[in-house]
Amino acid sequence: IRSASPAQAVGELSGGNQQKVVIGRWLERDCQVLLFDEPTRGIDVGAKFDIYGLLAELARQGKAIVVVSSDLRELMLICDRIAVLSAGRLIDTFDRGHWTQDQLLAAAFAGYQKRDALLHDAAPRMDA
Repeated sequence: IRSASPAQAVGELSGGNQQKVVIGRWLERDCQVLLFDEPTRGIDVGAKFDIYGLLAELARQGKAIVVVSSDLRELMLICDRIAVLSAGRLIDTFDRGHWTQDQLLAAAFAGYQKRDALLHDAAPRMDA
């Protein structure tokens, strides 16, 4: 973490350094399961790869890492398994090497397509 001094407030740090401080605080608790929600949103590429490296190291240590991200490329890069939720439902789970970007995107929209079809079928018809 780069700072002007040890007394510098976390809120004055760059976005990437703020993320690292938050992650460091949680790592001090030595949790066995860690949930990262958008861990690299709004930070520079260098800080992203630092965080990716940290996630990989935690996994090597036997920690369970759950990453929630809207960045599909990020998920495809760092995950061993991707579970796709759509419209509040688990649509599918893919293991590394058994997914394509097209499959993941199709799964991501599948729940909404099904929901919209159900809503369409349940709507009263005006032409009857």
